[in-house]
Amino acid sequence: MSENPIPGYVPVREGRRGVYALPSLFTTANIFCGFYAVIAALKGYQVLGTDLGEAARLFDNAAKAIGFAVLFDALDGRIARMTRTTSDFGVELDSLADVLSFGLAPALLAYAWGYGMTPDIYGVEMGKAAWVISFLYLVCGAFRLARFNVHARRTATAKDRRQFVGLPIPAAAGLIAAIVHFSPTPLLAQSARSFALLGNHVLVDGAVLGFLLLLLVAVLSGLMISTIRYRSFKDLGVSTLSPRWTLLLLSLLVAGIYFYSRWVLIVLASVYVMHGLALKGLALLRLGRKEPASAEISASIKYES
Repeated sequence: MSENPIPGYVPVREGRRGVYALPSLFTTANIFCGFYAVIAALKGYQVLGTDLGEAARLFDNAAKAIGFAVLFDALDGRIARMTRTTSDFGVELDSLADVLSFGLAPALLAYAWGYGMTPDIYGVEMGKAAWVISFLYLVCGAFRLARFNVHARRTATAKDRRQFVGLPIPAAAGLIAAIVHFSPTPLLAQSARSFALLGNHVLVDGAVLGFLLLLLVAVLSGLMISTIRYRSFKDLGVSTLSPRWTLLLLSLLVAGIYFYSRWVLIVLASVYVMHGLALKGLALLRLGRKEPASAEISASIKYES
């Protein structure tokens, strides 16, 4: 009869060791996608002045790689929770992978595909502003991940599990990647479009689009370090929906992405980014309505007394 040499020690079965390694394999795939996205963005920027078609293909591949990184990032956390193999090592490895795939890769892609080569506009030196905004996005993403790790080590309440504080960095990266995938042609080569606005014709060319992308990346950076809450959807699954509805929704989502990936992905990413702002606005409206009512009640109590 064998005895444990260390009191309280329970040997880990060989099968369990493989289960513990499974989430890390998905995290490694996340790292590979981020690395591939960086290389593709750099190669696209390199051939930007000689072959626009090849540059567009490389930028599109970089955006797709970021999209796959979002998928692997979602799977590694869900698998770790399902198999109860969550560990401090996995949390740290996941954060390092996210800095690459959702911090550096989207910042570089936005620079190379978008505002890095657009001319100055509205008095803004786009060359300098592009460096600043891309670096700002990377730093804010790192701050967001550091704050998430601090919260993860605390005792999480049910509300903390349902919501994120600040825009998750995969969602910010997903929106940038969805925009590039929707129109992979570099902004510098985008044809000018004319729109009628309040009776005036507004010309939107590559410079204007680059400036708008610069503002968008700056807004995403601010949302990541804000206190606006976003749904985590960690509780979404078979436990909240019947298996039939879960299978139906997943089938529709996969089919929509396969056949209409450009529209489906940009709509999903935009709706997720906007839903936190919408919920915050509704909360402020409710607070504004409650304050006058409470003031009237306190005034009537004082008058009666």
